Amino acid sequence: MRVLVVEDERKLAQVLASALQAEHYDVVVARTGEDGFFRANAEVFDLVVLDLMLPGRSGLEILQTLRQRHIETPVLILTARDGVDDRVLGLDRGADDYLVKPFALPELLARVRALLRRGRPSDVFRLKAADLELDLVTRRAVRGERSLDLTAREFELLEYLLRHQGHLVSREMLAREVWKEPRRATPLDNVIDVQITRLRKKVDTEGAARLIHTVRGVGFVLREGEP
Repeated sequence: MRVLVVEDERKLAQVLASALQAEHYDVVVARTGEDGFFRANAEVFDLVVLDLMLPGRSGLEILQTLRQRHIETPVLILTARDGVDDRVLGLDRGADDYLVKPFALPELLARVRALLRRGRPSDVFRLKAADLELDLVTRRAVRGERSLDLTAREFELLEYLLRHQGHLVSREMLAREVWKEPRRATPLDNVIDVQITRLRKKVDTEGAARLIHTVRGVGFVLREGEP
């Protein structure tokens, strides 16, 4: 089970990571709102432990955007605010549970186990746009009734585009989140463009509505209809 901990307090983040790892969870820690947001969008997690007060982007902003993008990963909110209105706001934005600081680690771990027992809806493991569907478990891609023969890189690229469908994705974002090379000496623009071209030939075949669009000079967007 993969757990994303988004917490800017270094000591607390370390304590949470250690406690979760002791329970045999695979833990990723993000210490800013921006980092947590990008990881939650680009990677698959079974649970997100999310602080509300974060530098760069608040926990509520992250939560609301994830739900707007139909990412239904369970979210456990951590906050120092214990007012009823604060709890209601977090739950209304899409949180699955709420824990007020300071808290006991056994209680946090119990809530984590409870959320993971509920499981995730099956469609969380499937990303869809029009008649295109990506199964994240079997790593199978289908357009209509046609199975797409994708390389590992093409699958990762299509997954990222689908997770951000309807939103512009820049080459810089792809270099950072798909290729994992944000500090490369020479840009990956040409490599990315070649991969997009190959992917488009497999996804947008003759007779099928175009889904992958190029926004000249900016990047790409996956959506039904012209951007």
